[in-house]
Amino acid sequence: MNDGDSPRGRRSTFVEGDSRLARYLARPVQQFLHVEAAGGIVLLVATVVALLWANSPWSAGYGALFGTEMALEVGSYALRGDLTHWINDGLMTLFFLVVGLEIKREWVTGELRDRRAAALPMIAALGGMVVPAVLYLLVTGGGPAGSGWGVPMATDIAFALGVVAVLGRRVPTPLKVFLLTLAVVDDIGAIVVIAVAYTDELEPWWLVGAAALVLVVVGLLRARVVYQPVYVVVGTAMWLCAYEAGIHPTLAGVVMGLLAPATPFQHDLPRADVMTALGDAPSPDDARDASHLISTSVPVTERLTRALHPWTSYLIVPLFALANAGIDIDLSRITSPDPVTTGVVLGLVVGKTAGVTGAAWLATRVGVGRLPTGTAWVDVTGIAALAGIGFTVSLFVAGLAFDDASLEDDAKIGILVASILAAALGSAVLVAASRSRSRRAHS
Repeated sequence: MNDGDSPRGRRSTFVEGDSRLARYLARPVQQFLHVEAAGGIVLLVATVVALLWANSPWSAGYGALFGTEMALEVGSYALRGDLTHWINDGLMTLFFLVVGLEIKREWVTGELRDRRAAALPMIAALGGMVVPAVLYLLVTGGGPAGSGWGVPMATDIAFALGVVAVLGRRVPTPLKVFLLTLAVVDDIGAIVVIAVAYTDELEPWWLVGAAALVLVVVGLLRARVVYQPVYVVVGTAMWLCAYEAGIHPTLAGVVMGLLAPATPFQHDLPRADVMTALGDAPSPDDARDASHLISTSVPVTERLTRALHPWTSYLIVPLFALANAGIDIDLSRITSPDPVTTGVVLGLVVGKTAGVTGAAWLATRVGVGRLPTGTAWVDVTGIAALAGIGFTVSLFVAGLAFDDASLEDDAKIGILVASILAAALGSAVLVAASRSRSRRAHS
């Protein structure tokens, strides 16, 4: 057998080959990207780089880079903003598109499909949003600082699932499903908060245009139009309308994700149909027809998530962290924190843990939900603590909530501190719960 051939007789790819580059670089990188924690690790690295850069002798370069003004001009119309603005309002739209796709998939074919089974994490998520917001408002007392009440409501799915992945078998599978469902519902809540509470003065005609484009997408889907560039054009126009309407434009990504079909256009595609399309001596047209048959037998939500998730996890979200986590750290802000910092830390660490656990307990008491199989309340408490890792979405909301840059920096410091504390607390509780289960199993 030739070196370039696989055991099955087909030509192997470069990654499957036996070259030193494939063995020592390509395959390890491929394996890394398939680990659940990988996205969280890349995000963590980007955050550390941003903090070190912003607090180094080269901090002026950090500010100059992400403060670079950029413009997109078409005739007399122009969109202007610095690089951070383009990342937050532009690239992050793809992140929210993936969020919308995941919500749609979970709602139609995933854990949220069985409303009774999803009742406990859904109610727990609501508690984990309300209690942190109330606690934050109690600490800050309203006013300009009080506008950040939405900051401690968020959960960073990538970081939280990354911690769970690192803990491995110490976390039972039903508990991982509980966290995923809770985080998805938390995302829905964050989207509602961004749309309702952090929307500027609305421009009605642009809003009508955005609504009309939503109807256009619905019409295209009903007509079973599968040509993706059409949706890219309509989605971009929707983003522009949302931007000009005063709605945060990333919500256009959410809407496109929620509209995407979660069931295939082709159901139960027979293998014979593909073989017929290919024929005995397939031409390029035959191959295209067969490819079309296969692609339409996979739900759009699955295809888009698979295509976009690596880009959002390993490029866009880390780039967002790099642009937004570069805070000039003043130790006095940590040793003598302002109300915003205190409110964010207490909201994410104490509020999330108490809110998720308390709401879950109440749901079981009234018979609406039940604990995940093979778990105890200490496990739920550990997951509730991990839900306090707000990071990405919390940073995003902080950028919307405050006009005062000083208050925004206070919130960002609170987010960083709280996320570290929440990860440590949640991990410690879950490890202790695992050891307790192990002792009981061997006693």
